[in-house]
Amino acid sequence: MIPAVAKATDAPYGKTCPGGFNDRTPETPDNQAHSISTGMTDTKRVLLIISGGIAAYKSLTLIRRLKERGIAVRCVLSVAATKFVTPLTVGALSGDKVYTDLFSLTDEQAMGHIRLSREADLVVVAPASADLLAKAANGLADDLASTILLATDKPVLVAPSMNVEMWEHPATQRNLATLAADGVRQVGPERGDLACGELGAGRVAEPDHILSSIEALLEDTSTSLRSVRTLVTSGPTQEPIDPVRYLGNYSSGKQGHAIAQALVSLGAEVTLVTGPTKEPDPPNARVIHIQTAEEMLAACLKTLPVDVAVCAAAVSDWRASVQANQKMKRSGNIQHIELVENPDILGRLSAAQLNRPTLVVGFAAETESVVENAKKKRLAKGCDWIIANDVSHETGVFGGTHNRVHVIDEAGVENWPSASKVTIAGRLAARIASEIAHKSIDA
Repeated sequence: MIPAVAKATDAPYGKTCPGGFNDRTPETPDNQAHSISTGMTDTKRVLLIISGGIAAYKSLTLIRRLKERGIAVRCVLSVAATKFVTPLTVGALSGDKVYTDLFSLTDEQAMGHIRLSREADLVVVAPASADLLAKAANGLADDLASTILLATDKPVLVAPSMNVEMWEHPATQRNLATLAADGVRQVGPERGDLACGELGAGRVAEPDHILSSIEALLEDTSTSLRSVRTLVTSGPTQEPIDPVRYLGNYSSGKQGHAIAQALVSLGAEVTLVTGPTKEPDPPNARVIHIQTAEEMLAACLKTLPVDVAVCAAAVSDWRASVQANQKMKRSGNIQHIELVENPDILGRLSAAQLNRPTLVVGFAAETESVVENAKKKRLAKGCDWIIANDVSHETGVFGGTHNRVHVIDEAGVENWPSASKVTIAGRLAARIASEIAHKSIDA
């Protein structure tokens, strides 16, 4: 049965659904009592607000992903959103009533927009248009979506989506800063080809990325990282040979940046030290851009003390002993470049006598004997965990969207299945939060 769209004659949020999301049992004294006593107290509930824009179609995939994980979803569509996705489709996927009109609810005594804003565990706006973000930042409430955002007492997560010029406009950035100061969490946007034909930041985060942030925010307080100081390294380093050439590697920074975003989503105070990458800076993280391994080490040491360090960067092992001042010319003779070892950032952080992080996590990018080599690396570096992955060319890990990792600690090896880098980042962030919680209790 396809759920109905809310009309003026519909009862407000919760009135025809006394047991919460997905409960359409007619209201009678008997079944009302039953709903109250057996309501879905363990089911996490998300109120998904879909605003107008071509990216609205991605919300359909997000709804499916949430349902697959047993998370109840109720949806609100802005008027503009109905031009891109229909209430019929959204209702069929969510298995619940879809709301579009403010006044069909406020005509009811129960004040439906208040009920909608309060009965969910989390309010998610995906995609979040520049218009809706501006309304939320300035306390405007002239439609159902903006009224809910002003009335809610629950956490709010937004996934911005817009043209690159709109995204970079000072007004949009001021609005985002206001929302961040108000405690609104943000995921994305990503950089890439936009529907308007331009290239740049403004693409809505992929559904898996949004899902990871949602799951992190829905976790109970035992997996929170609020106020935990965290250092993350990401991307490659580039070691100059001359003004136009360098030693480097194929790392894209996708995994490290996803980890930084996942930690931010759990409330951590994140400093991201990143080499050159096309990945956008994670919102609400302090980002330091560097080029070389020596610059990365200096930035990391300056960031100390921290509680957690995650060294996900692919740091070049060597650099040229001498950097040529001018471009080296082809002369017909073979050029010999002397290499020297770069500083061992993971080893330095793990062995620090003062200000050693409570938890140090390293990465081992291997092409053979992945687990065995990673075990040796953990012992040699002195870190607490090593995340090992196979970066052989055929795996597509470097530069790709998916990864398959092995988590190695003192207790042994956890073999995680292949998943998106965003999903792995979320799982790793939750594991870090659990470890920090246990260490706090032991202390």
